[in-house]
Order: sequence, then structure tokens, then C-alpha cells
Amino acid sequence: MSLIPYVGRFAPTPSGPLHFGSLVAALASYLDAKSHQGQWLMRIEDIDPPREQAGATQAILQVLEAFELFWDGTVMYQSQQEERYQACVDHLLKEGLAYPCQCSRKQLKGHTVYPNSCRKNLPALGAECSIRLKTEGTFVIKDRIQGLCQWPMDQVGDFIIQRRDKLFAYQLAVVLDDNQQGINQVVRGYDILESTPRQLQLMQHLGLTPPTYAHIPVIVQANGQKLSKQNLAPAINSHQKQSYLIKALAALQLFPDHSVQASGYSDILRWAIAHWSPDPLSNKQQIPEADIVVPSI
Repeated sequence: MSLIPYVGRFAPTPSGPLHFGSLVAALASYLDAKSHQGQWLMRIEDIDPPREQAGATQAILQVLEAFELFWDGTVMYQSQQEERYQACVDHLLKEGLAYPCQCSRKQLKGHTVYPNSCRKNLPALGAECSIRLKTEGTFVIKDRIQGLCQWPMDQVGDFIIQRRDKLFAYQLAVVLDDNQQGINQVVRGYDILESTPRQLQLMQHLGLTPPTYAHIPVIVQANGQKLSKQNLAPAINSHQKQSYLIKALAALQLFPDHSVQASGYSDILRWAIAHWSPDPLSNKQQIPEADIVVPSI
């Protein structure tokens, strides 16, 4: 790890309450930060109002506090950053690194990669346009868990950074906010790995330094679907926090012995910080929830 002070983060979307898969992701990023005596920052990714659930933000923060996953500093809310996002979009348009696109989903049906229709025949910038970022070249990272990953951008394609309804895309917001918060270590789920080349392209256009990445395996249900709010994963019950913690640690291949488990929640969490290592997760993309073996006291 670099001698530069570690700054990591957890950035949930308030589309529902915290579930077990989210807890595992939060715990992994927290343990990684604290095992390096680093900062663990909190960001609420609330830039898509139609997807948000009333009260979800407060519920998520309350559960994290109940689990003693205390963040450093104040919470950043993406909904308060729109002026900065718009300035970036305007800059990219001015520099010719982004362009307006009037293609509809119907027109793009059957295309796995955007065919550059509007890059070739540039429409006028108007109310019915989204904004796409130009992509080119190949990006390579050495992920701390998934190893060497590379993406030819002609297989990714130009992607949307601002929707035609003027809402900002996740790819734009996450890059700008990681830079704003000084994030240099990103620990997140494997399901977001495919977003990484888009974010790297945007960083290159903006002259930003990429963070170091570690994509942990995602928790999946018996049917192979990711444990998620969209798949109606049940909310975490903070009154059972010790059993949830033990199960989440087992998913991360950490197994406190009986004496540690018997000593209480806070001691288990301290033990986990001292014993954290991502190495046992190397090259794993998924962990079936049914396969998580929880040691008993």
C-alpha cells in the first residue's frame, strides 16, 4: 500500500434499507480503511429521485451507526452537487470530449455497444438530448482482488453522462465525488467492476488520478441473482447485529474464534480490523449466501 494516507468510502444509494449484501460491502470497505489507519468517508448517492425510497437515507445511516461502522467527517450528498456536475458536463462539451445524443432506446435496440450514430452526425444541443462521453483506447488496472483487468473501449462504447431528463449519470457523479473527497482507495462489489473503464475514461479526459481498486465478490441468492434491493433482499435487523457481523465476516473469510465471539460485538469488530486481509477473496466474483458457513460459539 502507498505511503499516501489512505482515504476510502462507502457510497450507498437510498433506494431501500440496508440488506446483507450491502452490509458485507460496507464492512469490507470499513475494515480495509481502518486496517490501514485510514479515513472511511460516507457519501449518499441520491441523484436519481425516481429510484429513491422515502426515509431510506436515514435508515441506512442509523443501521451503520448501530453496527459501529462510524464514518469520518460529514456525509456528502450527491443531490447537493448538481452545480459542480453541470460545470463538468459543460467543460467536456466545450473541449469536444462529449457530445449531444438524440438516440432513443428503441433506435438502439439490438446494439450491445453504442454505434456512434450521433458522434458521426452531431445533432444540435437541445432539450431532447442526452450527453455522451467519447471513448477510445484500452484501460488496464491491477485490482487488489480480481487481479489484472483490461477493457478495450471499442467494446464499451460512448456512454451517457447526463440523461435527456437532465439527471446526471452515476459514472459522472462517482468520478467527480471521489476526486472531491480525495478518495484514493475504492473497495466495492464485483458487480460494479464493469463500470470501471467508463470511470477511468472520464478521469483521463479530466486529468484525474485513478484510485486503487478492490472489487469484492457479491453475495448471491440460490437462483444466482445478486442479493439486492431490486431482488427484494430483506432489511438488516440491527437488534441481531452480532450474528449479522459474524455472518458478514464469514463471507469475507474472517473467522473469529469462540473466545473473541464471546467477548462482545465491539471486540469482534476490533479483532476483524486487526485480522483483515483481502487475499482469501482473490479472483472470487460471487459468494452464494447459502454457502456462508458461520462458526458457532
